[in-house]
Amino acid sequence: MMSAFIPKKHRLILALLAFCPVIFAQTATDSIGPITVALRSREFEQALQLLHPALQASPKSPQLWTLQALAFSGKGDPKQALVSYQRALKIVPDYLPALEGAAEIEYENGSKQALPLLQHVLRLKPGDQTSHAMLGVMAYKRGDCAQAVKDFEQSGPLLEAQPAAMRQYGVCLMDLKHPEKAIPIFQRILTSHPDDPRGRRGLAAVQLAVGEPQDALTTLQPLLVTGDPEVSTMQLAAAAYEADKDTPNGVKMLHEAIVKDPRNVALYVDFANIAMTHQSFQTGIDMINAGLDLQPEAAGLFLARGVLYVQLAEYEKAESDFEKAEQLDPQQSVSAAAQGMVAEEKNRNDPDIALATVRSKLLKKPSDPFLWYLQAAILSQKAPPSGSAEFQQAIQSARKAVALQPSLSAAHDVLAKLYLQLGQSGLASKECRLALGYDPKDQTALYHLVLVLRKTGDKTEIPDLLKRLATARQEATKEEAEHNRYKLVVERGTSD
Repeated sequence: MMSAFIPKKHRLILALLAFCPVIFAQTATDSIGPITVALRSREFEQALQLLHPALQASPKSPQLWTLQALAFSGKGDPKQALVSYQRALKIVPDYLPALEGAAEIEYENGSKQALPLLQHVLRLKPGDQTSHAMLGVMAYKRGDCAQAVKDFEQSGPLLEAQPAAMRQYGVCLMDLKHPEKAIPIFQRILTSHPDDPRGRRGLAAVQLAVGEPQDALTTLQPLLVTGDPEVSTMQLAAAAYEADKDTPNGVKMLHEAIVKDPRNVALYVDFANIAMTHQSFQTGIDMINAGLDLQPEAAGLFLARGVLYVQLAEYEKAESDFEKAEQLDPQQSVSAAAQGMVAEEKNRNDPDIALATVRSKLLKKPSDPFLWYLQAAILSQKAPPSGSAEFQQAIQSARKAVALQPSLSAAHDVLAKLYLQLGQSGLASKECRLALGYDPKDQTALYHLVLVLRKTGDKTEIPDLLKRLATARQEATKEEAEHNRYKLVVERGTSD
């Protein structure tokens, strides 16, 4: 099969070697021989000239249409090649060479149409490793790690020569909480590509995840002694030092990383976490202040500083920071699960397309509470004016969601936010408390309840709520940091 896992300059030749025996076996057309000779000689224009009369004489020949697709591919015209493959498939839908060729073009274009084509190939050719490898990469890119792992597992030795796909395989194993299975994956990457810094960082991140910080530091050492290590390497090393109870070296490494990349918000947040662990709250605040001098619109820094202020019982300052973070980025206070759910339907940040998608699904599944919640959340994110038709629809959708599934805390959160916008503090408080009854660590509900109590003047609960919010936020930040450690080993815009 033609494959994105084979260097492009070799694919056409390999494709011809694979296709031509099939073609010769299935056709007696005298013109086939000269056409294939021209293709093998990379005389693509001549091949197209020979194909023109041949196709006029045999317009229903999938072999000829496939050869024309190969000629167009050789000329660097994948658009016309895809059209030719599609013509072949209209004649014989199960024609494997055309299916494989079309699948490769769609895959390289990043098109979703590659998915059904590759699945069709597997129905005809079960166990095809290249198809599984491509499907694994596609599943990874759409965030479906469970499916990606299944496909990568069936890719066999083909995957060994593809460090990018191997890293994706390892990242998905980590995402599915199987770090022990990810270790041999990254070890194989490092063995076959010892100079690949991403593979080395990947192995170190997995070693850190399984509680082997010394091994992680050993793995990172060749990158650290270069004299100019990358910031991502330094950040990972700092975490390994801290996990190995070597806080001085961890802080030193993190400080050097901040000096090197002073606008990197994640570095300041990591420093704040170390300060929190060792109860050096003011030191953490001072470092966050330095970050805010450079990044005054970074919501994450305000959140981190707010958490530290809570530990010093400076609740008004904490409230102010949490409020500022909410203004800068409302999504910061939303739980990771709910945030991901909404993002899934945002369709490249176009709320109108997202709404159309959700509404079409609601027509088929009008009793699905999650779809009602999504509609409410997307409408709320559009920030419609109070009293507008969209605002009323958002409230009705959220009410419908909680009526169908009272335990859907994310829907209670949206409803509380909308009630706050209407100035209905009592109803907002009720929704917050209902959400917290199902999820005591719901950051959105905790924050909205603080807002409600501040509006009503009842501040007795606020310190305790802020402490709970700080704890929930700290735990979420640690989880995000662990997640990002292995996410950074797959960098966008790189090729292998």
